[in-house]
Amino acid sequence: MIVEHLSLKDFRNYAEAELELQAGPNVLVGRNGQGKTNLAEAVAYLATLGSHRVSADAPLVREGHDAAFVRARLRHGERRIVLELQINKQGSNRARIGGSPSRPAELPRYAQVVLFAPEDLQIVRGNPAERRRFADQLLVQRTPRMAGVLADYDRTLRQRTTLLKSARARGMMASQLTTLDVWDDKLVALGSEIIDARMRLAQDLSGPVAAAYEGVAGADHRPELSWTLTIHGADPEDGDDADGGGEGETAAQFRAALEAKRAVELERGLTLVGPHRDDLLLRLRGLPVKGYASHGESWSAALALRLASAELLRAESPGGDPILILDDVFAELDADRRRRLADVVAGYEQVIVTAAVAADVPEPLRANAVRIEHGRILGPLADHPLTPAEDHDE
Repeated sequence: MIVEHLSLKDFRNYAEAELELQAGPNVLVGRNGQGKTNLAEAVAYLATLGSHRVSADAPLVREGHDAAFVRARLRHGERRIVLELQINKQGSNRARIGGSPSRPAELPRYAQVVLFAPEDLQIVRGNPAERRRFADQLLVQRTPRMAGVLADYDRTLRQRTTLLKSARARGMMASQLTTLDVWDDKLVALGSEIIDARMRLAQDLSGPVAAAYEGVAGADHRPELSWTLTIHGADPEDGDDADGGGEGETAAQFRAALEAKRAVELERGLTLVGPHRDDLLLRLRGLPVKGYASHGESWSAALALRLASAELLRAESPGGDPILILDDVFAELDADRRRRLADVVAGYEQVIVTAAVAADVPEPLRANAVRIEHGRILGPLADHPLTPAEDHDE
């Protein structure tokens, strides 16, 4: 899969933009703040329906305007399709697929993108919510219907937690909350499906993560993935990182854990058990990456997670490789890791790289380099070279 052409209108700092992209590597070069990452962000939004930099859509719309427009022509082998998205500052977004109106939620079925950015260091160093978000985004990319399961779980969780808070405020006892059982049933059904899907994902990622880590770092640090589950008694949100254990059906364990925590949940007005409090634990050499890994090891681990994601999608998708985006990554790596990363990604159908300094990107990836300046696409870097001062601007 490749993006052949990208059109933007009133997206971020672009009044209008037209970008031709090639198969293989594409490098967008420009000083910081010029708009190169905005182009990558627009491509990724079509596949994930979200930004890797902000949680809301309003910042994506150019100042003084009510909506931004993204249009991309994709090629899957000999087949081409045009995806269009209207991102509204207020209200629901709108989409068209092949010229026909469609729900925005349908766009990821046609566009698969894996994006790695400096913010991804928080996947391995940040709080459990960052790792859950990483896992759930990949679940949806692999199985689009999981978006509905996750959304239904979040709605059920909010309603159940609202009931617990109301009961706490009114001093009610557990025996008086007959409606809580109804919400427990829904929470268990949806949550068990999410837990099982996440567990399978960790298993499927284990081999690709180990291969990607060694490919980037040049060393086998025995990366391992496992989930710390609240249905097994752990609570990562409260700082308990002990591994989950135990046997049996997920739903039965979930229901038993809810019953065991009911008094505490009523006291705190919170739902304390479920996938919304679980954590994905990543180890190197038997030790958790968070708190033990060096800066270079953390970078390699975060990169390995994204590269392994791309490998999973590549193996499972009938549409070919996902589009691989590396946003301001090479500047953060030493020369050896830069070379190794370039070797790892070289075989993908399309790679989009953003860089402030062209020389940071290994030469094999610089065949199609385009200069970006002040929200304008100037053209091939060879025709619009950066001055020596610009090309060393960090």
